[in-house]
Amino acid sequence: MLQKPRGTRDFLPEEMEARRSVEATMREVGRRWGYREVCTPEFEDLDLFTLRSGPGIIEEMYVFEDKGGRKLALRPEITAAVVRMYVNEAKVAPKPIRWCYFADCFRYERPQKGRYRQFWQFGVELIGADSAAADAEVIMVAAGMLKATGVTFELKVGHLSFMKNLVKDLDPILQRRVMAHLDKKDFDGLSATLSETGKSDLCRALTDLVACRTLDEAFAIAGDIPDKERVRQTIALLDASGLAYTLNFGIARGLDYYTGTVFEAFAENLGAENQILGGGTYRLAQLFGGDDVASCGFAIGFDRVMVALGDIPRKKDLVVAVICSDEGRARALAVAQAFRDAGIRTETDLSGRGIGAQVAHAAKSADFVVIVGKREAESGEVTIKDLQSGEQATVPLDVAVAKVAAHGAR
Repeated sequence: MLQKPRGTRDFLPEEMEARRSVEATMREVGRRWGYREVCTPEFEDLDLFTLRSGPGIIEEMYVFEDKGGRKLALRPEITAAVVRMYVNEAKVAPKPIRWCYFADCFRYERPQKGRYRQFWQFGVELIGADSAAADAEVIMVAAGMLKATGVTFELKVGHLSFMKNLVKDLDPILQRRVMAHLDKKDFDGLSATLSETGKSDLCRALTDLVACRTLDEAFAIAGDIPDKERVRQTIALLDASGLAYTLNFGIARGLDYYTGTVFEAFAENLGAENQILGGGTYRLAQLFGGDDVASCGFAIGFDRVMVALGDIPRKKDLVVAVICSDEGRARALAVAQAFRDAGIRTETDLSGRGIGAQVAHAAKSADFVVIVGKREAESGEVTIKDLQSGEQATVPLDVAVAKVAAHGAR
């Protein structure tokens, strides 16, 4: 028996309904903030991703060559593709551009809880707004989306200028080693690396910076960073909005990618792999042949959100089963359509069962049965039975539809 590929999943109807519900919630938050949905191809030129992340990322990707000899890759993330689309299709569009997306991505890595080879991201990109207000808006959208889903999370906000100012005198290779230690919270490794170069004071400064929880403390350690006023404005806007967050100047992710503000969110019940959101300010368009445009965005790990939410209470769809005799079969089609036109999930018998067998089958999943026998076919009425209360009546079709609709509105 063939099995699904490792690192992928099958979703049965109940799980798909839960996923679509959360997905719709995120889309609605984006809509309210003015973000419009876009879609990019599932595969792109390999260069799109190596230009941004370097050739090392190839080991983590699904890469293939098509029949024309072109090297392509299944997308490992979506930001690069969205910026490529901006350069191709929208670089002369009025700024700022507010885009959002929901799509699957692919990475060849070891599957684990909340981490799969095929996974989904919901993301936002704000292109062409270079201000503290833009940075603050994207952070607030991110928090709003997570809050709307019902997931419990902790939001952390930082800025890379503090770390960059402290390590600016190190050579690029040493900078990357230092940032890798900080990203992993490997302070022993950080100490060992900097001790080798006689930079023990820098190790203490970086360790103290990670422990800071106020701007004044961070400025006292890192000095007057170039973005000092913008950082203060961004934090002031977040505070004015009432957003719940903590400052964290130890966020070192994407140093070669992010340019200033960075933020992350973590769920409470996911263990070690508990990050569910990451984002920040960046400049990628020029790398792909466009103008140098400021951007800010984030991606939500949708699968991790779903794991963190667990069983989602959902309003159950009312189900109507239209039961018919041979004489009423033609009439039953019109009856079923009337319920469907009213937005009610409606099923009909497809196996030619007798009325008794149809009722027994319907009782396993339906809330109401609507019987269309010979008598009902002739009178134009239907017999409707509430399978919970046992109440039964023969009424005109519009009355039956109204009865079920009213029950569903409770």
